[in-house]
Amino acid sequence: MIEPRHLRVLRTVAATGSFSAAARELGCTQPAVSQQMKALEQSAGTPVLVRAGREMRLTEAGEALVRHAAGILAGLTAAEEEVAALAGLRAGRVRLVSFPSGSSTLVPTAVAAMRADHPGTRVSLVEAEPPRSVDMLRAGDCEIALAFRYDAAPEWDDLVVRPLLTDRLVGLVPEGHAFADATEVGIGTLAEEPWIAGCPRCRRHLVEVCEAAGFTPRIDFATDDYPAVVGLVGAGLGVAVLPELAVESVRTKGARAVRVTPAVQREVVALTLPDLDQVPAVGAMLDRLAAAARR
Repeated sequence: MIEPRHLRVLRTVAATGSFSAAARELGCTQPAVSQQMKALEQSAGTPVLVRAGREMRLTEAGEALVRHAAGILAGLTAAEEEVAALAGLRAGRVRLVSFPSGSSTLVPTAVAAMRADHPGTRVSLVEAEPPRSVDMLRAGDCEIALAFRYDAAPEWDDLVVRPLLTDRLVGLVPEGHAFADATEVGIGTLAEEPWIAGCPRCRRHLVEVCEAAGFTPRIDFATDDYPAVVGLVGAGLGVAVLPELAVESVRTKGARAVRVTPAVQREVVALTLPDLDQVPAVGAMLDRLAAAARR
């Protein structure tokens, strides 16, 4: 019988490329990883890894096991967490993955409420932007992913989607800029400005919005770090658009926020897998994220 712990080790070996790297990732010894892979091959009745130089590569059987491992491990996690929840949420865990502005605004309030109501439930946080955060959810590396989207595309049709809020994008211009004191600014009036862009997904959407307004933005700087965006704008090096959540989470020294038209919005959501949606700890965390978004 194939054991879940062997599947977890196999996934790590496949991701890292070697027994020694997998051992470092898992916090164990290289011989322990080797022994578990031998046990897995005995259970499977066929080799799952072959050595290629200094790296380990999956056989066809190994690829099949890795492909099915995420669903198997997610189902087991759901079962374990639901059983723990039957004891009154005195045990269990919820692993969150969130984009940075969600981490600094929604997550603290939600986690504090969760800890107050269910102190035995452990909540952890890792930061990642979509689509990587969504990939982590599908791979079984978290129970909840905070994500955002600009269009209701079918990319999440296999997931449970909990809408949290609509986040409007606002413009940022340097203090002393011609539009620094404006109530609102048409994005087309910024066509000749140098631009500072954010994460790849936001960058792509910025280009689409500007092209719809009749121009292609000249992007001089691109950074995933929101304080860096504000710093570049504050230094007079360009203009930017940022989500309101991001503006709330940083100090806008040297920059002014202005409303841009036409209105550009993104939908902020919490995502989980259908199996995990039935786990009370996950449901409780989703409820607290929703409550934090309403404040």
